[in-house]
Order: sequence, then structure tokens, then C-alpha cells
Amino acid sequence: MGSGPVAGVDEVGRGALAGPIVAAAVVLPESDGPALRRLRAMLRGLRDSKLLDPGDRARLAARVLDVADGVGLGAVPSWDIDAVGIAAANRIVMERAIHSLPSSPGALLLDAFTTDSAMPQCALVRGDQHSVSIAAASIVAKVTRDALMADLDALDDRFGFAIHKGYGTPAHLAAIQRYGPGPSHRRSFGPVRDFSRTSRDMDR
Repeated sequence: MGSGPVAGVDEVGRGALAGPIVAAAVVLPESDGPALRRLRAMLRGLRDSKLLDPGDRARLAARVLDVADGVGLGAVPSWDIDAVGIAAANRIVMERAIHSLPSSPGALLLDAFTTDSAMPQCALVRGDQHSVSIAAASIVAKVTRDALMADLDALDDRFGFAIHKGYGTPAHLAAIQRYGPGPSHRRSFGPVRDFSRTSRDMDR
């Protein structure tokens, strides 16, 4: 798959109704024997990250940052998602994460999607279950995005972003109905778009 280190890449927030989409690219050290066993022990539980509570997830993300040879992050805000569409935003955010790595990798492992990069790359369905580096990228991206959503909640607490992270929970949908979409909502997305259309019709 090319020469040089391999970066695992994953994104989070694709299905949310508000906030950015965030991606991480992680290059883990090449290791074998005792070094590989130590690395696996340090990152135990990584592939089960969706089952972890936020505190354990944050601690595991910190371990990834500590042991990785390189970590890159990228984000695409809600208004750019509306402008280019979620599919293009998904490619853009992964490319931003890859380009923010301290050095260029030799190849990419990605979760389900590919990029426009000329770099050798392989997209794996459920990649976070098959690749440690993709799983590492997934958890770093998740912790990073959760923190960004908490920041948005601190700026405007009407929608409960710190709790549901912008996904379409009943409480979030009820808040959109009550207050209307906020600045961080993706207005091209179903319930947000439909509410905006209903609001315009009522104003006529």
C-alpha cells in the first residue's frame, strides 16, 4: 500500500443536525514483539469506544495522543456543509485532517469512504472494528467534536448540544420546534430544513 507510515482516518458528526463534521488522522508507531504488545495493552478497548462512557473515552483519546507518531484534525462547519453537501464535506474534512499531520503518510486507511488524494488508500467498511489506527482516529475525532459541541452549548444553551451533540434526539427536535434553528444548525438537513420551510409558510 505504498511506502512510509500508514494513517488511519475517520470522521464523526456526519448524521448530526447541528455543529461541524470533524475528522482525525492518526499514525501509530510501527512495532512488533514486546513493543506491539505494549501498544495493544495501552490502547485496549479502543475498538469498543462507542460503549465507553465519556470519561473513559477521553482518557483513551489522551493515550492515543501520547503514543501516536502523528495526529491531524480537520473540521467543516455547518454553513459549509450546507453550501457543498454532506458527501463533499465528508471528503474535505478527511483531507484537512490528513494535511494537518506533522508529516505526510505513505498510505491511508479510511472508514468506508475514500478521499480525492493521490495517496494509496483503502476504505474499510466498519473500519474502526478492523483497524487500530482507524479506531484511534475515530475516538480522537469523537472527543474533539464533543468538546466543540460543549463550547457551542456554552454560547447558546437552548438546544442542549452538550447532551445530544447535535443529533436528532426528541429533546433536540422539540427545541428546534420551540426556538427555530440556531446559527449552528445545518439548514439543508431534513428536520431543520422542514422547520424552516414551515416557518416561512406561516409568515406569508
